[in-house]
Amino acid sequence: MAVTDAQNFSTDSLMHRLRDVLVGTSDASLTKRLAGTVFIIRVLSAGLAYFSQVLLARWMGGSDYGVYVYVWTWVLLLGSMLDFGISVGSQKLIPEYRTSGDFALLRGFLSGSRWIVFGASACVALMLAGLITLFKSWIRPEEIVPLYIGCLTLPAFVVANTQDGIARSHDWMRLGLMPQFIVRQSLIIGFTAGAVVLGMNLGATAAMTASAAAVWIAMFGQMLVLNRRLGQTVERGAKDYDFRGWLKVSLPIMLVEGFYLLLSYIDVLVLQQYRSSEEVGIYFAVVKTLALVSFIHYAMSATTAHRFSEYNASGDKERLSAYIAHAIKWTFWPSVAATAVLLAFGKPLLWLFGEKFTVGYGIMYVAAIGLIVRSAIGPVERLLNMLGLQNMCALAYALAFAINLALCVMLVPRYGGYGAAAATSIALVFETILLFWITRRKLGFHVFAFGKKA
Repeated sequence: MAVTDAQNFSTDSLMHRLRDVLVGTSDASLTKRLAGTVFIIRVLSAGLAYFSQVLLARWMGGSDYGVYVYVWTWVLLLGSMLDFGISVGSQKLIPEYRTSGDFALLRGFLSGSRWIVFGASACVALMLAGLITLFKSWIRPEEIVPLYIGCLTLPAFVVANTQDGIARSHDWMRLGLMPQFIVRQSLIIGFTAGAVVLGMNLGATAAMTASAAAVWIAMFGQMLVLNRRLGQTVERGAKDYDFRGWLKVSLPIMLVEGFYLLLSYIDVLVLQQYRSSEEVGIYFAVVKTLALVSFIHYAMSATTAHRFSEYNASGDKERLSAYIAHAIKWTFWPSVAATAVLLAFGKPLLWLFGEKFTVGYGIMYVAAIGLIVRSAIGPVERLLNMLGLQNMCALAYALAFAINLALCVMLVPRYGGYGAAAATSIALVFETILLFWITRRKLGFHVFAFGKKA
């Protein structure tokens, strides 16, 4: 009888937890649902991206694929920085405007922020195209045209990032993420497959052209839907534009995001300088295979940032502390499980790119160390950004980036992909320790998966 009662209690407890996640109205329940939505979208997009990279690697050959990866990495890096931090800053500004009732500033931000980033990124793209023309003799001939196409892609990529932040600030996770991660990837697959069916030579130039078209189409579609939803949610009225205030909030965040992105992509960029394009392609395949782990961190970051801002603005420290502990737990343990699965099936996954890509399997273990350690403090960088410690967070990322760059330059020429993975993992461990210390010292929260709660 006691065993039966215990089993019934366990079943009832499990069902209660399941109902709480699916239909609960608490902030924790809502966060789990939203994070689950984000994670599912990112997993689906990872599948599409992985599928597209496998197809591109097989259709293009090692050298052209390496060039495409190199140029696309620059687009991802610059495109994610040229919104000047407004994408993440919107998750601080929009909740504050709604809480304080500053609807004129809210309306001004919703439209003005996108015009700012579009104009600025278009100017930067033109300047970069000019630099490519000026320094042609220093660039590999096969990279020149793809780099020009990459410049053309930047404005649309930046506006899409900004719209993503605006949508997430309203809990419209599907609208924020699906155009970039599902629609865009599907279009890239469709365009490149069409080129192959038509008998065209799918080199780096053709692949970048397909990617540029996909970015622009997805961005415009997202803009139409977002404008319609905002029109139904925010009442029409006067608009105020606090450009200086927006930049005061967003520029330090841009430094944080910028150094984070540099930390994420510098390994590929340095590898391109010292090793062959084929080796770059193999390393990129390894990074793509491990991307599922990063998506878990991304999902929690995407759904928690604006709530950190809300709880801080309302002065509810106890609620904020519990929410931080919840976010860390739901970042770390899923990351551990995902890493174990990916390492177990890593070799057959790499084989999908081509038989020669399996030589990168050992690199996965080295790269996974940094990802696991980093997940142990959850989305703490978002916490620091939302609570006014952007500058210290940026400094932490800058130091981690400097360590990563120095180690990459030291290790990559001799050890190739293993050196790049080791440099990145060491930098991530250093960054984790530093962010933990900053949060503990400045905010008094224990942001670690083990030990006392936040």
